[in-house]
Amino acid sequence: MKPLRIPVVVVVLVLFPLSQFVLAQTHRPTQPRQSQPKPQLKANTSIPIETAIVLRDGWSLQSSCKVEKTGEVISTPQFFPAGSYRVSVPTTVVSALVKQKVYPDPDFGMNLRTLPGMNYPIGSNFSNIPMQQDSPFMVPWWYRKEFALPESYRGKTIWLDFNGINYRANVFLNGKQIANKDQVVGAWRTYEFNITDAALPGKANVLAVEVFSPTDKDLAITFVDWNPAPPDKNMGLFRAVEVRSSGPVALRYPSVVSKVDGDGKAHLTVTALLKNGTNQPVKGVLKAQIEKTEFSQEIQLGPNEQKDVAFQPEQVSQLNVDHPRLWWPAQAGRPELYKLAMNFEINGKASNAAETRFGIREITSELNANGKRVFSINGKKFLIRGGGWSPDMMLRENSQRLRNELDYVQDMGLNTIRLEGKLEAKEFFDLADERGILVMAGWCCCDAWEHWPNWTPEEYGIAEQSLRDQIYRLRNHPSLLVWLNGSDNPPPPDVEQTYLKVEKELLWPNPVISSATGKPTAVTGDSGVKMSGPYEYVAPGYWMQDSLGANHPQSCNQGGCGGGYGFNTETSPGPAVPPIESIRAMLPKDHQWPIDDWWNFHAGGGAFKDLHVFTDALNARYGTASNLEDYTMKSQAQAYEGIRAMYEAYSRNKYTSGGVIQWMLNNAWPSVIWHLYDFYLRPGGGYFGAKAAMQALDPVYGYDDNSVYVVNSRYERATGLHVSTKVLNLDMTEKFSNESTVDVPEDGVVKVVSLPEISDLSPTYFVALRISDANGKMLGSNFYWLSSKPETIDWSKSNWYTTPTASYADFTALSQLPKVKLTVTDRTERQGDDEITHVMLENPSKNLAFFVRLKVDKGKGGEEILPLLWQDNYVSLLPGEKREITATYRASDLGAAKPYVELSGWNVE
Repeated sequence: MKPLRIPVVVVVLVLFPLSQFVLAQTHRPTQPRQSQPKPQLKANTSIPIETAIVLRDGWSLQSSCKVEKTGEVISTPQFFPAGSYRVSVPTTVVSALVKQKVYPDPDFGMNLRTLPGMNYPIGSNFSNIPMQQDSPFMVPWWYRKEFALPESYRGKTIWLDFNGINYRANVFLNGKQIANKDQVVGAWRTYEFNITDAALPGKANVLAVEVFSPTDKDLAITFVDWNPAPPDKNMGLFRAVEVRSSGPVALRYPSVVSKVDGDGKAHLTVTALLKNGTNQPVKGVLKAQIEKTEFSQEIQLGPNEQKDVAFQPEQVSQLNVDHPRLWWPAQAGRPELYKLAMNFEINGKASNAAETRFGIREITSELNANGKRVFSINGKKFLIRGGGWSPDMMLRENSQRLRNELDYVQDMGLNTIRLEGKLEAKEFFDLADERGILVMAGWCCCDAWEHWPNWTPEEYGIAEQSLRDQIYRLRNHPSLLVWLNGSDNPPPPDVEQTYLKVEKELLWPNPVISSATGKPTAVTGDSGVKMSGPYEYVAPGYWMQDSLGANHPQSCNQGGCGGGYGFNTETSPGPAVPPIESIRAMLPKDHQWPIDDWWNFHAGGGAFKDLHVFTDALNARYGTASNLEDYTMKSQAQAYEGIRAMYEAYSRNKYTSGGVIQWMLNNAWPSVIWHLYDFYLRPGGGYFGAKAAMQALDPVYGYDDNSVYVVNSRYERATGLHVSTKVLNLDMTEKFSNESTVDVPEDGVVKVVSLPEISDLSPTYFVALRISDANGKMLGSNFYWLSSKPETIDWSKSNWYTTPTASYADFTALSQLPKVKLTVTDRTERQGDDEITHVMLENPSKNLAFFVRLKVDKGKGGEEILPLLWQDNYVSLLPGEKREITATYRASDLGAAKPYVELSGWNVE
């Protein structure tokens, strides 16, 4: 289909404002807060906002094999959908059938392989494989919905919106075809149809949508090697369907683009898309209001014309604002939001109005002296520390789960989420805006999206229009950090130029990068980022020992290996075996131990089909695992080490490093690889390793130089910090001690002390680090277990996904730690909708209590309460040490039960 061309109109005539912006706060970011209050937005009741009718419940779903009638008949009240399934939209076909219990729970065990159409090879990328002809999803499926339109819609222009259809569709309404499958094509397109001539205000209406699954040649949805794909390739109406009305002209995508000067002055551009829904020319006035500032412009639209209109600060002086309330990521300040209200009037009568929230901020990036990309926000350098996001395997949406996961992101201290090709619904971005979480977005790899030589003119058009639709959707969100035009490869010059043209036309306000890799392009040159792995297990020392200029073999991906320099767009220390409870939830008892193909099915694809590299390292370093409990506990320790080392390497090396994205943050289904918390929202060792590395004031051990550093992630100077360093043998004999006082600049790093060569260290020894203020209050801490046997890395055998360990650390002595009985007390208090359980741990012994894990259950013997925010977990207590640790959770999740604190650990009785 021919791509849509939409002209841009720049406003030059302005009606002067009634008054200026209401101003507050200065340009300087504030200290981070534990929680951010929701921004207070003033309502503007003078502009009527039309509420959409969301077509959510009461749909029928049926295979076209069982429906003989045409769409013109199916979309009439006379048609009776016999034998269909009653479903709610959004839903994919398989998701609906699972919910109807037609198929067993695909998340458990090997159930997914029992679904029809699941005969593609295990571990392969289904998006690149044709469906079998006998698959029930090779044929289209019908979605049918009966709904009423209010009488008030009569005489108005009526619009039908689809926010996501995978992959093609024929659309019928009240016996008329609205669009065909050559017009409705593309998973990441959005669609708005003028249905005024077919709609029946004040009467029953019937919508029928015939949905076709994607082929292996289509620009659809892929999970690459993250997890299996369902047999329908997620065909269906996977996003909301809505009906709304307007006058002759509809107003869409109101947005504000901001530039921020070094002196704190902001320059705003206000833009929106206008759609004339009639076959007559229309003349009207576009009005806009930000707080108390109003401005407007006369606009003319031709018959059925769509036009982008922009108010520029060069013509509207009031869009140049002194010291506005800036939007900051939560780490650096408050994510302040304003409200923009827009209204199009014809002859003094409102045709359509829209509101949106926006943030005043500017995100830029530059290549540093080493050619590595560094981001800045409002003129302040900003280290990106995030994780790669996955939606649910069947694209199921769950508002509460989304909030839970974002709670985890903020609790760990992460500041960024990367979306590789799976571009979430509006709620995701709204919440990111409110919470001050940055979002990297862009296209995916490893399927038709990067098979450019195979593209036909149709794919070129779909790709261009998909980008246009997504930029319209995303450009106003202050949380958006960057857009990536490619993932594992940059697009060829003609495609890249098309993408850049769309981004320029639609006033995309943020940096654009050609791909997630270090591969340069003829159009935009060096990307300044790297996607150099690893993705498999590597020793913790890897991340600091691979330094800029280390001259390791270039067998990693372009841009160097994965160590703490540059901007690594995706990397990981490998598998993330969840705690034992999650293994028991995902696998039947007879496949929980030893590790077998059922475990491997819940690993990844491609080069990541099993856990042997991780397990070999675990057995060599900690001692061979004897059972499931032993293996999962040792896995938490190994994940804690690796995740902490990765993040701390990038933090310590800022701004030689620009940031790192852990691959991944979460999983689409129960998995034993690549996450910081598992599918059941159970945080494990990796979660708390990340949280340790993300402390606002983090004492860091240097695996490369045997030194201690303090990393300040706050945007204010930290003075008079007391840093305690202790080196302890396994029997708690103190082998070295240092007490230092340091000042650390805002967003800075200071080296505190280099550890000397120490004789007579035990095979496993410990480095305990503490930061406290002048009053003795602890501000940060870390506890490292190290080996006197050197752990060496075989750089000569590096490849794109791992670097082998030549000789392993020896932590087997941990099994010799004497048993410790901790003194444990707890109390619980109610705060609003939350319960907070305070757990006091005391180690009365002369021995170390190592890697202590805490849980809160719904009464003794009850289920673990999840989700739950632990202040800290998997903690180690020195002899005589006492610590209070809090757990915060929803009171409704506890119910009538009494919270019960459960304790386990490496050597805890």
